[in-house]
Amino acid sequence: MSIRFVYRYVTHTIRHAPEGGFSYESFCTAAGCDAESGPQEDQDAAQQWALRHSGRTGHDLFRRVASDHARVTRGE
Repeated sequence: MSIRFVYRYVTHTIRHAPEGGFSYESFCTAAGCDAESGPQEDQDAAQQWALRHSGRTGHDLFRRVASDHARVTRGE
């Protein structure tokens, strides 16, 4: 008995989903500091948080993350 397989490859695309918006966060990377801005809808809000945190603590290195939502659609 032989088994036969047929593979069908379907193309997909991935694009930004505007209804999901964007999210911005800043994370302090100073040793022993776990402070973070939390998700912000406005990039400036996350940056302002980092500036205030730096002013209060002297910490000067941050990781910035920008996220969006994406939608995958199947090709025809």
